[in-house]
Amino acid sequence: MKKFLIALSLFLLPAAVYAEDYTVDARHTFPSFEVNHMGLSTQRGRFNATSGKITLDRAAKTGSVYIEIDAKTVNTGLEELEKHLRGEDFFNVEKYPRISFASSRVVFEEDRPSVVHGDLTLLGVTRPVTLSLSAFNCRVHPMNKKYVCGADAAATIKRSEFGMDYAIPAVSDEVKLFIQIEAFKN
Repeated sequence: MKKFLIALSLFLLPAAVYAEDYTVDARHTFPSFEVNHMGLSTQRGRFNATSGKITLDRAAKTGSVYIEIDAKTVNTGLEELEKHLRGEDFFNVEKYPRISFASSRVVFEEDRPSVVHGDLTLLGVTRPVTLSLSAFNCRVHPMNKKYVCGADAAATIKRSEFGMDYAIPAVSDEVKLFIQIEAFKN
């Protein structure tokens, strides 16, 4: 009888008590950036290949995030600029092919993550970065019927703090980062 009661109590616990693992959907996750160009305009780019893992425990209000970006996939719509961005002046993709973000703490507002503190590694330099989430939603995906969560995250960094100081101040030191992300529950 005791084993039955233990099994029954485990079955009756709400699912939110347990941490849920998610895998980043590379087809719907594209980190992007904005930088001021010579005080004239805002130049934008994105990365076309991203992977990662996310764990959320809404009941405990904890989580973890790991995102890895393939720096070689930088895309601006201008092939000549992309070639320069992949070179030593900027992303130096031959030496540093990956950019990563690893969370140290996820802050929740009610049952939703709102801020993710962590470390960004760019050009072999790791610095603390805080991502602010402006949106976070979860539901069953209407096409593949898998449970999926999505979010919009943003942060601002100084690229010189990572050793990327080419053409400052003509190309601003301040870079706005954006990550629109979707991840499927494992």
